[in-house]
Amino acid sequence: MSLQSASLFDLDFFSSLPIHIEVSDSPLSSDAGLLPLRQFDERIGLTAQFAAALNDPRDPDLIDHSFLEMVRMRVFGILAGYEDQNDHDALRTDPVFKLIANRLPNDADLASQPTLSRFENQIDIPSLNQLREVFIDQFISSFAQPPLTLTFDLDAIDDPTHGAQQLTLFHGYYEQYQYLPLVITCAENDALVMLSLRHGTAAASLGADDDLAYLTKRLRAVWPNVRIRVRGDCGFGNPTMYDTCESRDLIYTFGQSANVVLQRETADLLAEAQRRWNETHEPQRWFAGFWYQAGTWPAPRWVIAKAEANAQGTNRRFVTTNRPGSSIALEATYDEYAMRGESENRNKEFKCGLAMDRLSDHRFLANYFRLYLHAAALNLLTRLRREIADPPPLVDEMPVATLPEPQRKHYHNQRRREDPLGEGQPETWRLLLIKVAASVVVSCRRIVIRLSGSWPYRQFFEQVRDHVSRRPPVAHFWTG
Repeated sequence: MSLQSASLFDLDFFSSLPIHIEVSDSPLSSDAGLLPLRQFDERIGLTAQFAAALNDPRDPDLIDHSFLEMVRMRVFGILAGYEDQNDHDALRTDPVFKLIANRLPNDADLASQPTLSRFENQIDIPSLNQLREVFIDQFISSFAQPPLTLTFDLDAIDDPTHGAQQLTLFHGYYEQYQYLPLVITCAENDALVMLSLRHGTAAASLGADDDLAYLTKRLRAVWPNVRIRVRGDCGFGNPTMYDTCESRDLIYTFGQSANVVLQRETADLLAEAQRRWNETHEPQRWFAGFWYQAGTWPAPRWVIAKAEANAQGTNRRFVTTNRPGSSIALEATYDEYAMRGESENRNKEFKCGLAMDRLSDHRFLANYFRLYLHAAALNLLTRLRREIADPPPLVDEMPVATLPEPQRKHYHNQRRREDPLGEGQPETWRLLLIKVAASVVVSCRRIVIRLSGSWPYRQFFEQVRDHVSRRPPVAHFWTG
């Protein structure tokens, strides 16, 4: 006998036949594209190491939801656009999220919002310290061969707050109540290597010297000969950061705030750029280098000035650097500093694409832990994105950064078309891969995920699936 469910309601906009809306009894999910990412996570051990770093004070005999299960719920929820704990009151019954958390679709439901809230609020300082170790160890293990050079970009990210979170304070520059996280990103592989949550009125460089010193110590214990370069904007251009880099043999380029002395030294440079623009009406970029010693500095340091004149007006920028060859290659040194903008793009993904700014727990330590959850989601996506990237061939085998502007823009536009996942933001991954409906069928012998045969982006699912199925597991440094 065949039983048909009653129609919930009808639609009549389609003139040929009526449309009946019904409810299916089949287990369905709208996020089946997370499954290849979960397979990749299994290969690299990211969430397993993350959860192993956490101190669990609960009685093992009374545990319904493990820390690993809840970490995976939160990390993969963030990847799929479910950044809030409240989202999981609905997702806890989702068959794909159950599989991600290592439960069968017909097993008991996953953790609810109150359980997740208790989980985040019981994270302690030793657990946060151990997560710092995990992030560095995962960064180290991401390299198949010891790198010769590493470039780290330092950035402070404003994180507006809208409640009574601990240590949220009003920052006059940003004109908002906020936290001010500090992140250290590697330019060579886009990984977020270190992070810290700081109170809302923190100086941009607060704690950056300690983080950088510790990161250098950890890396040189594994790679003694690696050359480390550091970049940061004007907020990091201060004597403390200079001393930290110089005492540890780090190559640095930091933005330098303009002052009366620097403006006087470069007045002629700016005037020449303006004069050439008035004559040719072609954009002008002029550079000068000179030794400069502020009143609080023990010795002079090399400063490079850039003066621009174009249709938008004039502009001056300064950087302080100890980069070898910077006294000769002024423009190249400045342009290499400006390439830190690519790391700023990762920070935009962190904040906007993966909702890093949803730090809405009351306790500061709970929000610190939330920051780590969002960072883990970013690192998982970034690492897979780099592995499956298939960019178009380079123009005349020249690095993209060295191409003139029209060719460079054309190359990046071509890559966005031909390599949408390798170039894609989190929203692109959700559109092309993660957000796909599927039915989940469980038998005594297997679990079947049925995708639509008319899904237009199935080739991207197959591309990721093929890569992760062939990828061997990596060796893990951190064991708890």
